[in-house]
Amino acid sequence: MSTSSKRPSGAVAPQSQGLYDPANEHDACGVAFVATLRGTPGRDIVDAGLTALLNLDHRGAVGAEPDSGDGAGILTQIPDAFMRDVIDADLPPAGFYAIGMAFLPMDDGARAAAVLAIEAIAAEE
Repeated sequence: MSTSSKRPSGAVAPQSQGLYDPANEHDACGVAFVATLRGTPGRDIVDAGLTALLNLDHRGAVGAEPDSGDGAGILTQIPDAFMRDVIDADLPPAGFYAIGMAFLPMDDGARAAAVLAIEAIAAEE
């Protein structure tokens, strides 16, 4: 794929000069940022973030091997009403709790040990 196909319509590649040769250009690792200043959550901002993610041909942190993901994703605020509907626990007020994700070992013993360690750290916090 040539770099010219990635340039906005009408954009021209820089001319060769000194040690710079436009033939050596590549696309950089992509990063997208989508935000709203309206102060209210909405599915539209998630949809815009997912669209941006899907349109990045090459994202930062792409792995060299094909069996794992590249770490790309979206960061959102905690959907408090949803969490209260699906979690069977007393949650503190919105904004005073966190959610985490852990990739646990496949081995039963190692997984149990990891869960215990996570529970101990969460209890300390």
